[in-house]
Amino acid sequence: MYAIVRTGSKQYKVKKGDIVEVERLDKKIGSRIQLKDVLLIHDGKEINIGRPLLKNTVLDCKVLAHLRGRKVIAFRYRPKKSTKRKVGHRQELTRLEVEEIKIK
Repeated sequence: MYAIVRTGSKQYKVKKGDIVEVERLDKKIGSRIQLKDVLLIHDGKEINIGRPLLKNTVLDCKVLAHLRGRKVIAFRYRPKKSTKRKVGHRQELTRLEVEEIKIK
């Protein structure tokens, strides 16, 4: 059984026991969280597609850690103008463990 869930304007394909890194959520480490924006569920036989979301479907997750992603460099250069600009960015992330996919 797997599900497609939306969080932080991104979609993730998850199943029970998966560890997923999503955009930073404001929860404490070790706490439980429910993700309610479930778009699709496949149980091996049948596919349920939400329009746009599935009602009565929730993912139970546990917050494992808060971390920062790898550095992404943005570099702008204009030839013959002595113009250079280098900017780095590290995204704040939350590591979640999917404990259960509940269909009420």
